[in-house]
Amino acid sequence: MQRRDFVKSSALAAGAIALAKPSVSDARHGVLAGQSAPTPESPAVDPATRDLLMEALDAATSAGAQYADARVGLYQNQRVGTREEKVTNVSETSSLGIGVRALVSGSWGFAAANDLTRETASRAGREAAMTGAANARVERSSLTLAPVDSYGEVSWVSAYEVDPWDVPVGDKAEYLLALNRAALAMEGVSFVNSNLHFVKIEETSATTDGTIAAQRIIRANPSMSITAVAPDRSDFQTRGAVLDPAGRGWEYVRDNMTLEAVEVWASEAVQKLSAVPVEPGTYDLVLHPSHLWLTIHESIGHPTELDRALGYEANYAGTSFLAPPAEVLGKLRYGPDFMQIVGERTSPSGLASIGWDEEGVKADEWPIIKDGIFVDYQTTREQVDWIADLTGVTRSHGCSHCQTWAHIPFQRMPNMNLLPAEEEISEEDVIGATDDGIYIESRGSYSIDQQRYNFQFGGQVFWEIKGGKKTRMLKDVAYQARTTDFWNAMDMIGGPETYYVGGSFYDGKGQPGQVNAVSHGCPVSRFHQINVLNTGGQGRRG
Repeated sequence: MQRRDFVKSSALAAGAIALAKPSVSDARHGVLAGQSAPTPESPAVDPATRDLLMEALDAATSAGAQYADARVGLYQNQRVGTREEKVTNVSETSSLGIGVRALVSGSWGFAAANDLTRETASRAGREAAMTGAANARVERSSLTLAPVDSYGEVSWVSAYEVDPWDVPVGDKAEYLLALNRAALAMEGVSFVNSNLHFVKIEETSATTDGTIAAQRIIRANPSMSITAVAPDRSDFQTRGAVLDPAGRGWEYVRDNMTLEAVEVWASEAVQKLSAVPVEPGTYDLVLHPSHLWLTIHESIGHPTELDRALGYEANYAGTSFLAPPAEVLGKLRYGPDFMQIVGERTSPSGLASIGWDEEGVKADEWPIIKDGIFVDYQTTREQVDWIADLTGVTRSHGCSHCQTWAHIPFQRMPNMNLLPAEEEISEEDVIGATDDGIYIESRGSYSIDQQRYNFQFGGQVFWEIKGGKKTRMLKDVAYQARTTDFWNAMDMIGGPETYYVGGSFYDGKGQPGQVNAVSHGCPVSRFHQINVLNTGGQGRRG
């Protein structure tokens, strides 16, 4: 394998940005759950912002609202994109404004404005209450809010070391271009794209129940796509989905999107050119967490949204097979006894982690699947009453979220995790216990039906397992299953050292649509005798 010399850019050579070289294991597995950076000081509640929020809440209640919440937020996005030796995109956006939600006679109203004056805040509060009153006149049923504690003035900041906005855009572009050159130095690699997307949210929210929360949230989403082309140009293969986003700062890119990581990813793109087409049939699947998190997201995360299960969310990606609640809660076996799924908004680097949600509910952690049995949904304050007699839970799980000040809060997915085995079971142990299987890394294309029950998932890198060893690379692999059949086929999971956190930066829901970011942690896991397709159209396995 020939390699061209790698030449650092002037910025890198000068030490402006260091390209660290951790182990290949680090390059593959990224940041483990619970590994947190020193946290910057939490933001204090700004007096002028407090005054605006109080003006909005007072106006809403004076106009008839029984409850109201409001938020003033600055939402920033920065993107840097490159392809081979060129910078293809540099963009930065920011949005600042106030949004008010009011509950009047059991119905919601909402209003927002980007002019931060006391008069505008008051007008937004009145308009939210007026809209709620108008909705109440035609609403067939009213809602009840679950109780919540009053926390006074509080603050929270996500786990990051380096604010991405403190790193010059030019240095970020140079960093990506240096990584591109490292990928192109691999013989057979012809194309490479690399991108960075950072989000910073500075939001202060207040509720009429007595909580004012100032929060700073930073998220990082680095990505890279490396394409290798056969010498005779008869085939090309791409290694994408190389790194998952995280609730971290620039240090996440610095520590994980490295020269050694790029060498691994580029090598895999080239190896895919000579991979053997999979023979369709049934196999034991050993799924790396960088792949399995997406299966969790689609087949557990979305079906357990209570509004989706009850049909309030239908047009955007359908409803859920987990309905009606009385027939599934505490009764449906989702998976084996050792399957534990928790929802949470508390993990240090979680994409959906917060201190308090948009309704002033403190971040929570709770079981969704316990000992393999489905026991609870994701909830907001208005949803708790719908199932309290079935769950015995009378408090919200803190799942109220809005994309910006201009969006109305509603139920969004928290971080949802498959817990590892308590004993130390390594990835090698799981592979070693597998006689005839396929190992799959990283997310690929997928399809799932409108009730989240029948699905098909691909991936990025596939290895044949024979006699407890990874042997040759495969290609054109996708697996099919029904949700509960698939999870009940899980017969082995790794221990804490195999736990990895993946996630989605762009999880969509609602009309008008909103985007949420959410993490999913899980260990390496094995699934017994799952149907595998050849996406290249090969015949059946003999």
